Amino acid sequence: MPSLFRISSQEIPVAELRQELSDPSAGGFACFEGWVRDHHEGRSVERLSYEAHPVLAVGEGSRILAEALERFPIRKALCVHRVGELAIGGVAIWAAVSSDHRREAFEACSWIVDQVKHRVPIWKKEWFTDGTVAWVRCERCAQGVPHSHTQPETLP
Repeated sequence: MPSLFRISSQEIPVAELRQELSDPSAGGFACFEGWVRDHHEGRSVERLSYEAHPVLAVGEGSRILAEALERFPIRKALCVHRVGELAIGGVAIWAAVSSDHRREAFEACSWIVDQVKHRVPIWKKEWFTDGTVAWVRCERCAQGVPHSHTQPETLP
């Protein structure tokens, strides 16, 4: 059986993944797609990239999905995170859950995304239209703590 958490260097195959969660006994399905936006903290973004330690990322991501299956009354869960360079509008993360009812699907899907952003070793770099590049730190994103997310990088 394929891992419930995956890292992909290719476009995320949303339609195929949705089929993996299909279950005639499920009455609820919730999905989250994280898209690459054209701005960050008031600055124009040209593109971004993600880097990950694949073994650690898949291991921790798989633990998160296993925890979700124990913690929530859900039937199935999947999550895929992109690595590599992404254009504006690209899907960076896709997470989805099927369950008997909608509320459990919504709650579990939200919890999974928060945990992935907080616990999985994936790093984000943004290229701004002004020519600067910055790594984005999200250690506290899951807790909703406001702080400055970027630290400019000096390019050669």
